[in-house]
Amino acid sequence: MTSPQTGPAAVICGLGAVLPHRAVPNEELCAELDTTDEWIRTRTGIRERRIADAGVSTEDLAVAAATQALESSGTNDVHAVVLATTTPDHLMPATAPSVAARLGLTGVAAFDVAAVCTGFVYALAAAAGLITTQTARTVLVVGADRMSQLPAADDRTTRPLFADGAGAVVLRSGTATEPGALGPMVLGSDGAHRDLLIVPHGGHMKMQGPNLFRHAVDRMSAVTRQAVQLAGWRLADVDRIVPHQANARITAAVGRHLTIDADRRVQNIEYVGNTGAASIPLALAQASAGGTLRPGHRVCLTAFGAGLTWGATTVTWPDLKPAAHPHHDTAMERT
Repeated sequence: MTSPQTGPAAVICGLGAVLPHRAVPNEELCAELDTTDEWIRTRTGIRERRIADAGVSTEDLAVAAATQALESSGTNDVHAVVLATTTPDHLMPATAPSVAARLGLTGVAAFDVAAVCTGFVYALAAAAGLITTQTARTVLVVGADRMSQLPAADDRTTRPLFADGAGAVVLRSGTATEPGALGPMVLGSDGAHRDLLIVPHGGHMKMQGPNLFRHAVDRMSAVTRQAVQLAGWRLADVDRIVPHQANARITAAVGRHLTIDADRRVQNIEYVGNTGAASIPLALAQASAGGTLRPGHRVCLTAFGAGLTWGATTVTWPDLKPAAHPHHDTAMERT
């Protein structure tokens, strides 16, 4: 058991997510790649993925998801914006200040976090730090990626995996014992294995699948155990595990390692693909809207990504209000 937290805690009070309208089924990719629908499904669990139109930027996706989260939270009194992304719109400047400005939050702290598919968990940790140090009372955390632009057009190994989307949460200052309060954060990295999944400067994604699979299962299993233990829980206490949606086989293997059955694992990769830093908040939004994730559930968020990076945290799921108004953009839809 850990000692009770003193001082302010970061509490989830708003949630939003958006996906591009365009759904690309496996059959469409098979017409362009040397692969089959069965090959993709059995190796990844993906049937279709969402791909943003050429005119839709990471910033656009982030703003749309953030708008939903702010409406859900019922506040625009935000003191910082943290954006997790692997696909910023520019090498310089960061994308977060532009997102903040479009939301009418000019003047607040805003910065990007680059930890690839672990980015959202890293961003939560950064935002929680701003709150616990009383630097900010309310922080908007966004995960947004256009991962579909990273693989080579003819790469049948990576192109079927990656897709586009965005999700966001609003964190406010609260107490560690209330629903929505984030538990201890566990983060890690191992840059010695960076070549397992890499996009060389000016090039396309290169992936060493079998080795990456092994590291993903081992690291996600270990970091989940650590976060749950630090929260004072047992694995049997976890009602829902929400992993980064990298590959359905990885999620299943982690479940077996942790003895967490399929009905306690939140998974949406079948119809959205791997959306990078957006995957966990997208999964949270869809599970919450669909009733799979309910107030009072003990939840563990866990992720693994290139870097290598990994991270996990816990939360007792709060009773969140849905956004008052859907986002009306012809290129995106609310989840």
